[in-house]
Amino acid sequence: MAGEASGGELIQVVALLGAGVVAVPIFKRLGLGSILGYLAAGLAIGPFGLRLFDDPEAILHVAELGVVMFLFIIGLEMRPSRLWSLRTEIFGLGLLQAGLCALLLTAVGLAGGFGIVPSFVAGAGFVLTSTAIVMQLLEERGQMASTRGQRIVSILLLEDLAIVPLLALIAFLAPGGGEVSTAERLTDVAIGIGAIAGLIVAGRYLLNPLFRILADAHAREVMTAAALLVVLGSALAMQLGGLSMAMGAFLAGVLLSESTFRHQLEADVEPFRGILLGLFFLAVGMSLDLTVVLANWGMIALYVVAYMLVKAAGIYAVARLLRHGHSEALERAVLMAQGGEFAFVLYAAAASVGIIDAEANAVLTAIVIISMVITPIAILGLRFVLPRDEQTLEGVEIADGLDGSVLVIGFGRFGQVASQPLLLQGMDVSIIDNDVEMIQAAADFGFKVYYGDGTRLDILHTAGAGRARAVLVCVDKPETALRIVEHLKTEFPLTPVLARAFDRGAALDLIHAGVDYQIRETFESALSFGRETLMTLGTDKDEAAELIDEVRRRDGERFEMQLSGGMYAGTGLLKGNTPTPTPLSQPRKPGQVMNPVPPAPETDAAER
Repeated sequence: MAGEASGGELIQVVALLGAGVVAVPIFKRLGLGSILGYLAAGLAIGPFGLRLFDDPEAILHVAELGVVMFLFIIGLEMRPSRLWSLRTEIFGLGLLQAGLCALLLTAVGLAGGFGIVPSFVAGAGFVLTSTAIVMQLLEERGQMASTRGQRIVSILLLEDLAIVPLLALIAFLAPGGGEVSTAERLTDVAIGIGAIAGLIVAGRYLLNPLFRILADAHAREVMTAAALLVVLGSALAMQLGGLSMAMGAFLAGVLLSESTFRHQLEADVEPFRGILLGLFFLAVGMSLDLTVVLANWGMIALYVVAYMLVKAAGIYAVARLLRHGHSEALERAVLMAQGGEFAFVLYAAAASVGIIDAEANAVLTAIVIISMVITPIAILGLRFVLPRDEQTLEGVEIADGLDGSVLVIGFGRFGQVASQPLLLQGMDVSIIDNDVEMIQAAADFGFKVYYGDGTRLDILHTAGAGRARAVLVCVDKPETALRIVEHLKTEFPLTPVLARAFDRGAALDLIHAGVDYQIRETFESALSFGRETLMTLGTDKDEAAELIDEVRRRDGERFEMQLSGGMYAGTGLLKGNTPTPTPLSQPRKPGQVMNPVPPAPETDAAER
């Protein structure tokens, strides 16, 4: 009997893996995305498909850990200073969008003839966008670090925080809920604040020493176990405090974002995150109760359309009110128009206290799930309105097992020029880039460029960064260059790293990250341009060269003063009272006075 039970469980495991392996590549090939593939696979093997599973709720509870780990990895990228810089977006944009959408969706329920409390609960649940779906779509589209992506992440963080007061409000709105004493409410709030404070203290004073001890033991599996312990332990602490597990994991990630072990933690958690997140979408697909859908298909279809359209309209209106562009507003409206996984929690809580009945809970859950299924399809439709270039890897080789003596990351206009003297010298140069069109165009000119994302630690390993005599970081985005340099100097500290800096602030950031050499991408070309201008105006060639050398020297003085004084912001914009350098109008040598020229402003704008 035990063998039969074990065999049955193994069949279910094989079915889960097989459904994902078969469905996801097919849906991605059709351009529908991996999320829709997982949802369809879950529906196919669930209670209303092949019936290989009877209890999708049990799988969903386990699969929610995928969302937890996803938010932990997002937290690792959100340094406290960066999170603080997003405070206006989180509590301004996020609060405005959530509040307006809640009011609009409540009005939809009232228009349908439902009471104000059930209408509010239904609308507030649908306001909570699916963090898992939106984050996954942002990652697949490469928009996580963009300004648009950061705004969406900020809104999602506010909505994740909103689940806490909403659950408290559910208890208050319940029949007899107003009878709960003030002391009990204050106790619940104190427990939540205590859980957050305890996690912050533990993250600040205990985690780094713990990982340092484990690293000295040189046991990789123990480090992996410790990473999982941190994620799950922080999630459990928040859950016991009455808060969101996902928020606990996110907070733990933020606390470890400046740790020297953050790249190792990300590499350890990433495989589990990917598998469990796929399992989450499978479980959501299984949870779609087709019996309820068929019995109430008219009402469900009406409210899916109404909720998504009204929510999208609210999102678009807020974006335009805050003067965000039309394309960004439309993209955000489509991307965030669905309900999310926290709606299941809110509806279940409302059903448990009698605000809605079991059938209403099933109908609302079906509405949310169908909206989640529709979102990837809606994104496809958005491409016709806001067309995007699709990249395919046809004819492109993936960076794997490279062993060049020099690794070049980024083969745009800067990387192409920087690599040519190395190639002329006969050096073995490996080149990676994540722009497929550029790789294909480079091949037409005889350059061998491999596909690879330099911000991923595993790609750096397979691209041979650990075996290279030098690594050249030639990407154009400053935040991407900084992240690559941080990976390289953490994982391969003995390998020389030379980087292209976007501007003065980016150059300072790179130096503090440990780069061995950096150069601002326009600095030397601008000096050459200035030298040619002098000679065009009649200045002697030698004198022009001397003047340019003087500008270079004085720029170096200013740079050293800013570097030693630390007067720069992590955003790349310099600020503070920089010591005034020797003005260019000062005599250069006895008997020869330079033309009066004001010192260059100490801001990035001076270089653009």
